[in-house]
Amino acid sequence: MSERKSYDPKMHSAEHILNQTMVRKFNRGRSFSAHIEKKKSKCDYHFDRNLTELEVSEIELKVNEVISQDHPIIEEFYHKSEVEEKFNLEKLPDDAGESIRIIRVGDYDACPCIGEHVSRTGEIGTFKIISTSFDDGVLRIRFKVI
Repeated sequence: MSERKSYDPKMHSAEHILNQTMVRKFNRGRSFSAHIEKKKSKCDYHFDRNLTELEVSEIELKVNEVISQDHPIIEEFYHKSEVEEKFNLEKLPDDAGESIRIIRVGDYDACPCIGEHVSRTGEIGTFKIISTSFDDGVLRIRFKVI
């Protein structure tokens, strides 16, 4: 497998929870692009509008609820053939190989990933959406953890 990305573990773990929250709330898939930094991060989603203030509050509330439940974050390895129907493997690098690493956030989220994570959601801190914007079919959510 490729070398792991050097994402900030707290921020990257929060991204997983945000993605699953967006999937559950809007059923439009995970982010297609993300830029994860220690101070602030962003995720881009295929969408048809900006979020309302109420939706932003609901997303923050749900992400923080999941964080506060102190779920274990574990890695599991599967043969590619075992997971290719269950997970979208398009983002994996071409040289990912036959062993696929799945990151599980308790029973809330699971997805292929090569990044670094905290060991429990309680280590993340408080999730805060800084801003959102919508342009040409792309919803951008900017966030931080404090």
